[in-house]
Amino acid sequence: MAQYVFTMNRVGKIVPPKRQILKDISLSFFPGAKIGVLGINGSGKSSLLRIMAGVDREIEGEATPMPGLKIGFLQQEPQLDPAKTVREAVEEGMSEVLGAQKRLDEVYAAYAEDGADFDALAAEQAKLEAIIATSGADSNVQMEIAADALRLPPWDAKVADLSGGEKRRVALCRMLLSRPDMLLLDEPTNHLDAWWPSPTTATSSTMPPSGSSSSTAAPASRGRATTRRGSTRRSSASRSSRSRSRHGSGR
Repeated sequence: MAQYVFTMNRVGKIVPPKRQILKDISLSFFPGAKIGVLGINGSGKSSLLRIMAGVDREIEGEATPMPGLKIGFLQQEPQLDPAKTVREAVEEGMSEVLGAQKRLDEVYAAYAEDGADFDALAAEQAKLEAIIATSGADSNVQMEIAADALRLPPWDAKVADLSGGEKRRVALCRMLLSRPDMLLLDEPTNHLDAWWPSPTTATSSTMPPSGSSSSTAAPASRGRATTRRGSTRRSSASRSSRSRSRHGSGR
């Protein structure tokens, strides 16, 4: 049997004064699953994703990610440093790779120093090159492609001057460039699917009132979890004619 990347067993959440917003939620996700979480405002969608992200650990039951799983979580109100430029904010998502590149240049220069320890330098060089290799293409190229696909503001624009939607796209770009194994997106922008061949993904969307229409991430999902009055009901989701072929399933 394939190993689940994430499992929730009878998870519940109670907030003061003894109000239960989630009750007996059991979900398991295979690698590559695409899950849509639907519900009206206040039904517990954001709380569910916060639990999955490990942000909220004061819960009933168990929420267990696969060992070593790297989780990326985009909240409705992402935290960005207002003093930074768009480029500086996005670069935070590639901090490990950019740091490795900088250190590798220092290692190359250290070879020319008197008394250099070539064995130690060679070992460090190999580790740094392995980190850089995992990023695939050149980091600057990746950033440009991502910025174009997500329609980010100019690189030199200040975060403090951005609109709420622009800040969310910057935060989304930063998170995607960090290459998480699982994405948790709390009502994300619609630009995501146009660029990123995402890994295991759970997205939330607010259900529109009866008789109205709304564009959400749900049609592109393989599975759907609907939150109503603190409980979660699972159902299969029809695939949109616009969605791409994906592998994996939600359970």
